[in-house]
Amino acid sequence: MPPSQGSAHPLRLLGVYAALLAVIYALVFFTGDKSSTPRLGIDLQGGTRVTLTARTPDGGKPNQDSLKKAQDIIENRVNGLGVAGSEVVIDGDNLVITVPGDDGQQARALATTAKLYIRPVLNAVPAAQRGQQPAPGATPPGAPGEVPPAPPGAAPPAAGEPSVGAPASGGETVDPVPQQRVFPAQGPTQPPADPNLTPQEQATKDIQDAKTIRQSADPTIQQAAMATLDCTKPDPLQGNDDPNLPLVACSTDGQEILLLDKSRIDGQEIKSASSGMNTQQARHEVYLEFKSGGSDAWAQLTGEYVYKRVAFVLDTKVVSAPTVQQGPQQGGRTQISGNFTAASAKELANTLKYGSLPLSFQTSEAETVSATLGLSSLKAGLLAGAIGLAVVLLYCLAYYRMLGFVTGFSLVTSGLAVYGIMVLLGRWIGFTLDLAGIAGLIIGIGMTADSFVVFFERIKDEMREGRSFRSAAPRGWQRARRTILSGNAVSFIAAAVLYILAVGQVKGFAFTLGLTTILDVVVVFLVTSPLVLLASRTNYWAKPSVNGLGAIQQVARERKAAEAALGKA
Repeated sequence: MPPSQGSAHPLRLLGVYAALLAVIYALVFFTGDKSSTPRLGIDLQGGTRVTLTARTPDGGKPNQDSLKKAQDIIENRVNGLGVAGSEVVIDGDNLVITVPGDDGQQARALATTAKLYIRPVLNAVPAAQRGQQPAPGATPPGAPGEVPPAPPGAAPPAAGEPSVGAPASGGETVDPVPQQRVFPAQGPTQPPADPNLTPQEQATKDIQDAKTIRQSADPTIQQAAMATLDCTKPDPLQGNDDPNLPLVACSTDGQEILLLDKSRIDGQEIKSASSGMNTQQARHEVYLEFKSGGSDAWAQLTGEYVYKRVAFVLDTKVVSAPTVQQGPQQGGRTQISGNFTAASAKELANTLKYGSLPLSFQTSEAETVSATLGLSSLKAGLLAGAIGLAVVLLYCLAYYRMLGFVTGFSLVTSGLAVYGIMVLLGRWIGFTLDLAGIAGLIIGIGMTADSFVVFFERIKDEMREGRSFRSAAPRGWQRARRTILSGNAVSFIAAAVLYILAVGQVKGFAFTLGLTTILDVVVVFLVTSPLVLLASRTNYWAKPSVNGLGAIQQVARERKAAEAALGKA
């Protein structure tokens, strides 16, 4: 006998949900990389997250186009370093770099944000002697500034291999100071001195004060800046120097203070950079190629500064200041030699290769989690979720008897959908599940159980009016679904507002909370309601000892008897 129209409707709804699950897991197992594991955040799998906050000279908000360009350049730098599984995302006015694994230094290297200029070196002095500056224009004894001409018998550089730090072969080599990359401390040099200034206004004031002293065209002020600059302290001017003015800057290792002329070449004129081993000299070198405009400027610069130094200035720090050994260097190709290791040469090449960023950044947050701690966090999160689910099921079984099994089945089907969607979102949009996201999922379990409670209590209300379980179930659903929709709408709006206003890991919490809220509505309409309606039509589930509604039926009978007695009176 075919089912009646009333019983076919719940079955169709259950079939729709089953089809949705089938589609979700077909996409999981038969598309993309076919991995069935969601992407985990660094707090669950271990790794490093660095948050970069944009700094503008006027203290204003950064332009979104500039942020997007900076994101693209840093992503290229990530790919150049070969860090698998890394990502760079825009979060409001910040850039967030995430690198999995235990090597946190790689993420911090990516945080070097590279406003790069090439400036001639006018003077240089060891940082330890900064209080003993010579007169303007003079070169201190032993300073690697200007180099005497090569001996008459020195062989010229090999053809086609122009050099900056040293000739490709032959001749006496004068290398620059060792350029081991040391990432500068970031942030303001001192706490705000004026309590009436906001942090943004104080940062702007610090930048302007530093420019006044370290970018003055007055030789007396320049010498005073070289005498007082402390390379061990954070640099408020970092990445905000004016390329059209002279600059007093430190080397990245903090061992040398240099007076630099105006910028002659912008880092964006570098077409490519690579590192390699010079087998003749047995040392690592960095090879540069300029774009057409940069090629002409480089030829002119090297023609003017033969046997003098030129500085590659990254975020107001001199990362390399080699001596020009041949000029003018035509063809837009050159090489930098120094005391490089293979790793430091590759790192400098990647920094130069991907050019200058349109903004300066400071590291506002850096977090490193070991893989062991991440695994412990994951286990703790899963344990918390399992305990929460078990407590909800025990409560439903104790209070609603066999209807608690409907609750459990609904929660399981909801969990299956959530897991599959997490896997797909990680594959499609790079969503990563972190501890905050797990917290959102656990809260979502409670909210889903709330919907079941509302439904079951509406059924009880109908049965108190004297209706049977069979007739109370559809009537209770008609009354409950409006309340369920209203409650979930409020929760979803709260999650959406939190997602829009929050930053960092709080967004993961808001996202999973909103996702479980939507799935709660789907599960209640397509799973819970049809199951309860089907159960209400069976004799077994109608038994008070099974559905736990015997007390409610007794209340209904007593109320009906009381009304009958009042009617007779």
